[in-house]
This record gives sequence, structure tokens and C-alpha cells, in this order.
Amino acid sequence: KLQFLYLIDTDYTNRRMEFATNQLLRVSYVQQFNKRFEGVPPVLVVASTLAALQLLPILGSLGELLQNPAGWAAEKKETFFWYLRKYIGHLLPYEKELKKAKRGFLQDFAKNQAAVPEVYDALPSKGMARDDVLALCKRLAGINEDYLAGTFSGSVYHGGMDGYTEFINAAMGMHQWTNPLHASQFGGVRKMEVEIIAMTLRMFNAPDGAVGSMTTGGTESILLAMKAAREHGKERGITRPEMVVGVTAHAAFDKAAHYFGLKIHHARMDPETTKIDMKHFRSLVNRNTVALVGSAPHFPHGVVDPITEIAALGKSRGIPVHVDACLGGFILPFMEKAGWDLDELFDFRVDGVTSISCDTHKFGFAPKGSSLIMYRDASMRRHQMHTNVNWPGGIYATPTISGSRVGNVVAGTWAAMMSHGEAGYVESTRQIVGAARYIAAELAKVKGIQVMGTPLGPVVGFRSDDFDIYRLLSKLTEKHWELNPLQYPASVHICCTLLHAVDDMKHSKRLVQDVKDAVEEIWPTRGLPASGGAAIYGTSQEIPDRTIIGDIAKAYFDAY
Repeated sequence: KLQFLYLIDTDYTNRRMEFATNQLLRVSYVQQFNKRFEGVPPVLVVASTLAALQLLPILGSLGELLQNPAGWAAEKKETFFWYLRKYIGHLLPYEKELKKAKRGFLQDFAKNQAAVPEVYDALPSKGMARDDVLALCKRLAGINEDYLAGTFSGSVYHGGMDGYTEFINAAMGMHQWTNPLHASQFGGVRKMEVEIIAMTLRMFNAPDGAVGSMTTGGTESILLAMKAAREHGKERGITRPEMVVGVTAHAAFDKAAHYFGLKIHHARMDPETTKIDMKHFRSLVNRNTVALVGSAPHFPHGVVDPITEIAALGKSRGIPVHVDACLGGFILPFMEKAGWDLDELFDFRVDGVTSISCDTHKFGFAPKGSSLIMYRDASMRRHQMHTNVNWPGGIYATPTISGSRVGNVVAGTWAAMMSHGEAGYVESTRQIVGAARYIAAELAKVKGIQVMGTPLGPVVGFRSDDFDIYRLLSKLTEKHWELNPLQYPASVHICCTLLHAVDDMKHSKRLVQDVKDAVEEIWPTRGLPASGGAAIYGTSQEIPDRTIIGDIAKAYFDAY
């Protein structure tokens, strides 16, 4: 006992001596500081201090310039144009052109709705008969374009399988009024949701303890992953969180940065492979980085980023790594079993991958509004959740952004996955990737066409160094193709669906022939620019003030 008390007493004495020594050192430093500035006018000391404080943001900006010159330039350019429009915007034809664009959108909507000219902008004074409502619904459905024509890029992913829509509708109808928010009341939907998550985790080779949540789509899945990464960063003391993504990463990451106050850095892509330029990617990582992102595959050109390198970097720096597999989530996991090679691992087999987003409503053939966010362990998922334990309405907690959720979509997703099974998805992957490989190989033979990178999955991007690619897009639009225009560089892509694979790939073969015919038509005047709507898309890339393009996009929704 005496020895124990002696040790305690000695430890206490040592701590007191250390504290006293530190206090003396602090006093000494203060004295030295005062002596150094003895005789200096106080106003000069204050002015120097204020000047130094003003210099700090400038030094920080210079640091950003050295680390990410392209990002720095874009930010300063945006600020410059903001001030320009604020102070002399009234001298420019900006508002006039914006109103003109909105009128154009309204005219387009009016043409589209000409088949159903009736306008209901207030409740009917008396309810309509149900048969009349359904008849009106049928007329409105006639406005929609026929996705079974096989001319859509993505959008509707199943191949018009016989009775499939009726089957999904039947499953959804049984759970029409269910709400997963009230799990105790709707236990059947809760069970289906848990099983959807478990099946998808297994698809992605998740370890024991991995968890997930169902969301309303890929954007919400990405938002939640970035929100979780931000909160995880807070635990590490990061107060100015940043994220690093590829320039080809989905725009939802920019939305997450905007919503959650994250600074986003976009790494360049390799112009040949269209994968992330890892040298540039590494240079953007710093002590404030809370998330690193790779795509499997990325939306523009369908190429898988170097996930293993990104994951290794994240693991070495203790930074969460997110893989966006929203587009390829029900393609890549089945590719090897379907006979297609993968040049890049992308799932939880990669050490360092923290979270993965995957859309079931694309190649899982589930109804729209269905996606998943998955985590290697439950600790990260907790960061995406929201709880309010002091609300007078009771204890409120939700795992995702939505409060009430649509139970019938859960039922439709579960029915889709159960009806296809692994064998069904392996077969659809074999067919869809086969169609994409056929299109890529055939387009590469067309004069003036270059395929972007080496697409692995369903997406094929292509461009031209010989003619304006938007002229080709315009010609294809005239033939009722609905392809995706891309920018930086100017290019076009098609996302193949099951429709492009069925019937001996007749729709894929038609696309290739239509491209060949259009190129032949363009070739004699290949130096001319695009005209019409295609010209607007091409010209927009040359407008230095990108906020104008954003405002035009918003005008579209104002006219909606």
C-alpha cells in the first residue's frame, strides 16, 4: 500500500512540475515577444496583424492554385461572371434571351400535349367517373414515346418481356398502400426490403457485417454516401470537408457537394482510356479529404475507373472510398459468369472500398424509384441516418432522406429480383454486353468515328475528329433515335438495354446502319457546323459563363 501511494504521489509531483515548467516557458516566450517589438508603434503592430489576416485567404487561394489550377480557374471565372452580371447585367440581353428560351420550352410542351388539349389546373367541381379517369389516363399514355421501338438509350431497360409489366404491377398492387416507415404495421414489405439488401450485398461480395439501405434512386444513394463520409470526417476533426472524384463521375456528386457543403475536386480523365488520371487524382487529396470516388462504370463512356488504385490510396490515407455502380450494378457482378472478362475489380473484394451505390431500377429491371446504398460495416451507415429525440411528436428517426417511402416499389423490386434469379441476370448480361460490344466494334469501323476508351458494360461512347458529332446526332434524331449528347469532349453515347439484344440484335444493327448512312451524308460537307437544336448543344460548350447554361436549364423546369 505504501509503495502504491508513493507511486501515485510521485506521479502527481511530476505532473505539477511539468505544468509549472510549461507556465514558465509561456511567460518567457511572452517576454521575448514583447522585447522583440519594444519601441515599435502599437498602430504598426495592429496594422501588420490585420494585413497578415488579409493575406491568409490569398495564401490559401494560391495553395489551391498550385494544387488544382483547373479547379481554381473555374471557381474564379464563375465569381468574375457573377459580379459582371450583378453590376452590368441590365446592359446585356441576358434576361431577354432567358425569356425567349422559356417560351421555346413552353411551345415544345404544348406541341407534345396537343393530343390531349384539355387543361385541369383546378380540382373538378365534381369527381369524374372512374372509367372516364382511366380513359383519360390512356389518352395521356398515348403521348409517351414507344420505348419498345428500341430507339431509346437507357431509360427503360427490360426488353418488353411478355407479361412482365403486368407481373410487376400485380406485385406492386398487393402492397399499394404500404409504407416502410411503419415497419411494425407493414411487416411483409419490411421483410422484402431486408431480403433485397441481403441479396444485393451478396452480389457485391460483401463481408459479414455489411449493411445497406434502399433508396429512391441513384442520386439519393450517392447523396447518402457523401453525407456519411462528411460525418465520418467530422469525427476525425475535419471541419472543411472535401471530396475527390473523376471529371466523368455522375453529376449527383456535385449535387451532394452543393447540398452538404463539401468542396469537390474533379480529377482529369486520361484522354485515351477515359479512366481517371491517377496522378492528378492523387495530387488533389489533402488532409481535408473525406471521400474518394470511382465509377464502375462511369456514365459518359461506360469505362470502369481504376478502383483498386483508388481503394489502395484511400486505405493508406484512412479516407472512405465510394464506388458508384448505379449504372453497372446488375451488369458487372454477372459479367464473368456470362463469359465476359473484367479488367478491374470493383466490389467489396477490393480492400479499402467502403461503400457502393447500385440501381435496381436499371438492369435489375425493377420499377423506377429503386436503388441501394451499401456499406462495408454498420458504423458508416449510421452517419447517413437522421434522428430527432426531442421532437414533441415523438422520437423521429429515418435511415434515408425520405420519411414515408413507397412500399409498392419495394414489392416490385423484390418480385423482379426473385423472378429473374442469378441465371436470369447472367443471361441478360450476356445479351446486353454482347449488343454493346457489337455496336462498339462496328462503329470503330465507320470512317470518322472514334469509340471512347474501352467500354466494358452496356454503354458505348463515340466522337469524331473529322466532323461535328452533333450533326450526326441530329441525323439520328430525325430517324427517331434518342441518344445522349455528351460534352468535354463533344461526343454521343448509347446505353444498351435488353431491347438492343433481342431478335438477333435487330435494333443494334439498325443503329449501326443508320450511323453509316448519316456519316455518308455528312462526309462531303464534313467541315460544316451543326444547326438547329444540335447546334445549341454544341455552341453551349463555348460559352465561358457556365451559369448562363445553368439558368437556361432552370428555365426548362420553370416552363415545365
